[in-house]
Amino acid sequence: MQPKNGSAACFDDVLLVPQYSEIGSRKDINLDQDVPRVNVTISLPIVSSPMDTVTGSVMAAAMSNAGGFGIIHRYNTIEEQVDQVFEVASRDDIVVVGAAIGASGDYLKRACDVRNAGASVICVDIAHGHHILMERALKSLRDKLGDSVHLMAGNVATLEGFNDLADWGADSVRVGIGGGSICSTRTQTGHGVPTLQSIIDCAASDRDVLLVADGGIRNSGDIVKALAAGADFIMLGSLLAGTKETPGDEIFDSTRNQYLKTYRGMASIEAQIDWRGHASSVEGVSTIIEAKGPVKDILASLECGIKSGLSYSGATSILELQAKSRFILQSSAGVIESSTHIMSK
Repeated sequence: MQPKNGSAACFDDVLLVPQYSEIGSRKDINLDQDVPRVNVTISLPIVSSPMDTVTGSVMAAAMSNAGGFGIIHRYNTIEEQVDQVFEVASRDDIVVVGAAIGASGDYLKRACDVRNAGASVICVDIAHGHHILMERALKSLRDKLGDSVHLMAGNVATLEGFNDLADWGADSVRVGIGGGSICSTRTQTGHGVPTLQSIIDCAASDRDVLLVADGGIRNSGDIVKALAAGADFIMLGSLLAGTKETPGDEIFDSTRNQYLKTYRGMASIEAQIDWRGHASSVEGVSTIIEAKGPVKDILASLECGIKSGLSYSGATSILELQAKSRFILQSSAGVIESSTHIMSK
């Protein structure tokens, strides 16, 4: 069989065309997004990834305080995850807290327990979301929990997958396979679709569910492109990794004279051994990165960049950005020109 014809767009393949704007200040730009079933509005459409080196209770609280929300990872016992959820839900200043579960084994008990502890978003978190296990899990969860929670599910890469998860009961779907900075799915399996192309394809859906862009996003410009292409929320891992609020201790490296933290994919050898005692298909890596300081500083910088991005398209909201935005292709020379290329001289 011959490979399917056609090309797929990556973030660096495109730019958004600047348009006439009457926006006098970034303060005039509103990034509010509703979270269905939770009946709340968040002011920053960023969600921290359910990875054991990204989101625990401290990160979830910090994300909510900054206007977004976090998904507490599932790579622990039910009791440990419940304790983390309760630690955040028990605070009066928290708007939304999420918790991840799997799609097999004791996932129903885990879902019920974290819901009872205060999680209002349940994320069914598996690498290949367009799968019969996901279908069974979503239908069972909706039957068990009713309309009391927001069900997020994923990941998928295609419109067919997106529509199926929506039809099976998801309120939001994570879109992106193999694009993460510590993910090796594409090189290990030969499968995947560039994340921006997946967003474009899935945004064509007629289902009334939210699209969560997940993977391959490296800066605020990529976030603006993802939102313009049709994403409602942006899930981040590497951009938040290494911050003070991520799980794990900072380690001082005297040779580099800097503090470091671990960041790893959940399909890496190290992560698999830690959470289930053995490694099977290795589709991620583990690394050490520079400690970045408080996550609120990272989020404030990203929010500033996102609002600037909307202003270049003359848009005061995400919906207006999606209606007005115009993409153009850029060449490889354009990619170089688009960067701070004095640094390469």
